[in-house]
Amino acid sequence: MISKLLRKNISVVQFVAYALANLIGMAILLTSVQFYRDVRAQRSGGSDAAGEYLVLSKPVPMLSIFGGNQAAVSFSADEIDDLQSQPWVRKLGKFAAADYNVVAAVDFAGKIMSTAMFFESLPDEFVDIPLDNWTFDPDKPQIPVLIPRDYLALYNFGFASSRGMPQLSENLIAQIPLKVELSGNGRRDVFDARIVGLSSRLNTIAVPDEFMKWANSRYGSGSDSSSEPSRLIVEVSTPGDPAVAQWLDSHGIELSADKLNSGKTAYIAAVASAVVGGVGLVISLLSLMILVLSIYLLIQKNREKIRDLILLGYAPSTLARFYDRIVIGLNLGVTAGAVVVMLSVARLWRQPLAAVGIEFASPWLTLLLAIAIMLAVTAVSCLTVRRTINRAKS
Repeated sequence: MISKLLRKNISVVQFVAYALANLIGMAILLTSVQFYRDVRAQRSGGSDAAGEYLVLSKPVPMLSIFGGNQAAVSFSADEIDDLQSQPWVRKLGKFAAADYNVVAAVDFAGKIMSTAMFFESLPDEFVDIPLDNWTFDPDKPQIPVLIPRDYLALYNFGFASSRGMPQLSENLIAQIPLKVELSGNGRRDVFDARIVGLSSRLNTIAVPDEFMKWANSRYGSGSDSSSEPSRLIVEVSTPGDPAVAQWLDSHGIELSADKLNSGKTAYIAAVASAVVGGVGLVISLLSLMILVLSIYLLIQKNREKIRDLILLGYAPSTLARFYDRIVIGLNLGVTAGAVVVMLSVARLWRQPLAAVGIEFASPWLTLLLAIAIMLAVTAVSCLTVRRTINRAKS
């Protein structure tokens, strides 16, 4: 009976206008949030928590060809502290260089290849391979080696094809036994070594930091090779941020490869998604005002009926439940529609990019955001209903 009395003055046009406006605003907001999360996940390999890593160095001066000062290309303690204090720096690590001679040899089906090479190390937390085999035991010496993935491509498509050497896959290269000769400080030893992984982040031949400290003390001068490093690795929290490029340019610091340029696209996409999401949020807030105003006007139209029903003994909360059902039904429908739109639009950019192996973020966090918005809008609307009914009864 209560429903029949109160539904007569319902304005379908007003509620349809609210539903359409809120659907548009919420769909835009959820889509922009999911797009931003996909951009972040693609940049960090599927994890929103990770940032981007930059390898920094100083330009080599012209006088270095005549035996220039090593300090000209090294980072001082003050420079490292200044860099670490920047708001976009999440973590910083120092490269340590080998202070001894390194010669590596490999036997390819009876063809022995040997070459002088170099080693560098950095803190384990910056290595982009599992750390299970990234250890060194002086009692059972075997040197784990990490090489850049680009080095394997150069060997396969450059050196191997021109010399009649076999081409190697990533799995096969880990099975090839290496012999590494270390010499210096009056000592010369040969160790077994193996390639434990290929790095997409580092452009160097890396060994564990604990091995580097042991080898430098045994074959080198014994000094700390990382006290004034010539290269640093930095994890930045906002890749592509113009503040990063401005700071590096102002301090004359070079960036290896084109990491900063590749991060600019993700940064621009993040800014664009924030702007679009802001527009969607504004539309959603305006639609909430439409809903609140519609409920207020509807209750005012039914003011006499509400007052009479209260005098007959009906509790205000009983009358409010009629309007609550309308609000909850509308918001559930709008939320479900916005989620469907978000998932449908996300497929438009995910399908072609998934074909090239790009990972994306799970939509669950975006779905939780949609539920949170729906609950917040419903709570505000229901509170408005009760306050308006309480005023109407007086």
